[in-house]
Amino acid sequence: MLQRWKITIEYDGTDYHGWQRQEDGIPSIQHSIETAITKFCGQDITITGAGRTDAGVHAHGQIAHFDLDYGDRDLTGFDLAKAINAHLRPQPIAIIHAEIVKDDFHARFGAKHKTYHYRVITRSAPPVRDLNHVWHMKYDLDVDVMREGAKHLLGHHDFTSFRDSQCQAKSPMRTLDNIIITETDYDEHGGKHILFELEAQSFLHHQCRNIVGTLIDVGKNRISSEYIKDILETKDRTKAGMTAPASGLSMFKITYQ
Repeated sequence: MLQRWKITIEYDGTDYHGWQRQEDGIPSIQHSIETAITKFCGQDITITGAGRTDAGVHAHGQIAHFDLDYGDRDLTGFDLAKAINAHLRPQPIAIIHAEIVKDDFHARFGAKHKTYHYRVITRSAPPVRDLNHVWHMKYDLDVDVMREGAKHLLGHHDFTSFRDSQCQAKSPMRTLDNIIITETDYDEHGGKHILFELEAQSFLHHQCRNIVGTLIDVGKNRISSEYIKDILETKDRTKAGMTAPASGLSMFKITYQ
């Protein structure tokens, strides 16, 4: 009997060419999971992800779905996740939850809300423990002015200034529901951990990383918090800041209700 499964995935994207399956065997998250499923059940399965993370981007809660005919045999979500994980080892990819869903569930088109996290560490010494998972800045950032700048990005806007020049989305219009910026101690010697939490129904290509890169310019006092509004209005990618490194970004959570 054919059943649709929803899986929640965690991965370290450092050594992968992003989520999407690539030609010529280039490592991708999608291909790795599909290969593991085939080894488990002997069927060629295509999985559909909620979003296509770029090379080097991580995930805490990526969602995907696929259809599997396991006959009349019993198969629980726990057993399915365990079986796929057995064939994923030692890759840094894990199915942390699996469940049967209705046939019309769609991981991508059914997503109502996406949350991304971007992590920055500020201190002189490199953050060895979090290597490839943060953007390392050697100097302090002004978090308060970054929060002021972020306010101008909230709501429904034309985000042309904050999307990649190769973005294939038909429209640059997006609604950014929230940007939360928190700062906590990273160590006992002045190091700080800055977390950007960005929430929207959908994002443009590189939108999160371009927003963070521009807010970092605000935090360095290179541009004013008010200038963020001007950048939006110009609808010109060259006016915004650099694209923040992929290593600091993680797809954190996706909701469907």
